Amino acid sequence: MTTLIRLEILRTLRNKRYVLFTVLYPALLYVFFISAYGGGDVAGGVPAKAYFMVSMATFGAVGAVLTGSAQRISLERRSGWVRQLRLTALPGRAYTLGKIAACAVTTLPAILVVFAIGAVEGVRLSAGQWLGLAAVLWLGSFVFAALGVALGCAAPPDAVQPVVMIVYMLMALLGGTWFPVGDSLEAVARFDPVYLYNRLASFVQPGHGVDTAAVGGLAAFLVLFVAAAAVLYRRDTRAA
Repeated sequence: MTTLIRLEILRTLRNKRYVLFTVLYPALLYVFFISAYGGGDVAGGVPAKAYFMVSMATFGAVGAVLTGSAQRISLERRSGWVRQLRLTALPGRAYTLGKIAACAVTTLPAILVVFAIGAVEGVRLSAGQWLGLAAVLWLGSFVFAALGVALGCAAPPDAVQPVVMIVYMLMALLGGTWFPVGDSLEAVARFDPVYLYNRLASFVQPGHGVDTAAVGGLAAFLVLFVAAAAVLYRRDTRAA
């Protein structure tokens, strides 16, 4: 399984589209948003530079694992590569977990590039807060890596891209990626994993601790998405 993970990581990092859309695109959007706000605050008094640093880092991380993993898995199913793997000693759970782990590792560049721009733009955090923020956002990306594997196993190759983009944009819209979620939408947003993902960063705000509700919600989504990926992989195996 470690060999599979290493090969998946290398293949992703060599992909120019990955670098463009999941690393550079969120960074450019971050610069756009902070310029639009002119260094002011968003709703709730949170500095725009800090708010959008987190939301664009999570946007890039989710994009890295959702679009990359789902489309790649769907294409592997069509090309027969998954069928070939089933003929080896690699068990299905190793394939699923390997894909999730490999995809999650590739989120680090998207997170770190936006963080670097945020630091240059004047976001001030302690060393512990920077490390803690990077760690929680990286760990949280495993949830979306599992969702990407599930979508890749479920959607046909010709439909996987629009399916992923619709899911991706809806979660981002309700999750506070583009603007803070108001009180009227919060009751719905709490069922959105992107909203919970963004809430992981609240501990860096003065007077706030770790949002245990967000941690618990993401843990539940992780279990749900991993189980769905495993079921869909087994179903695809029987269909083959």
